[in-house]
Amino acid sequence: MNTLADIQFEEDVLVEEVDVTTSRLIVYNDEVNTFDWVIQALIDVCKHTFEQAEQCSYFIHYKGKYAVKTGSLEKLKPMKDAITERGISATIES
Repeated sequence: MNTLADIQFEEDVLVEEVDVTTSRLIVYNDEVNTFDWVIQALIDVCKHTFEQAEQCSYFIHYKGKYAVKTGSLEKLKPMKDAITERGISATIES
């Protein structure tokens, strides 16, 4: 007769593999684009609030560049393309 101590339990566990490689979307300062244009691009493309976009634009202006978004390369690539299509310099760094 089996006692509770003799019974073994097996459990299937679903393990999700997560890519821990995080990339950064970098936007660069220039002498062409206005604060308003950059702010609107960050709101439209990166889904920032006005306040977030405004803060990012100040960092971009005073530091020369700023990481406005982090995430996977697959997530950031369309954002970079949309920003550069607006005439704003941007790259992705891993």
